Amino acid sequence: MWEEKNNKLTKSFQFKNFVEAFGFMTKVAIVAERMNHHPFWTNAYNSVSFELSTHDAGDLVTEKDHALAKEIDKLAK
Repeated sequence: MWEEKNNKLTKSFQFKNFVEAFGFMTKVAIVAERMNHHPFWTNAYNSVSFELSTHDAGDLVTEKDHALAKEIDKLAK
């Protein structure tokens, strides 16, 4: 479940290994580019963490962030 805190939508995902985590990141990158909404994310071995906010809106959570979060969730399944 995505959590809204400090004007960001946050969530972490765990995978079996680095290759699966990196593959997930690649899929997210393609979707984010298509949506023209690029996440702040971190990756360490098998985990990927996101902090979503909209820079153009003063770094607040907007519908763009919720839409990207929904797409990210679809890719994680």
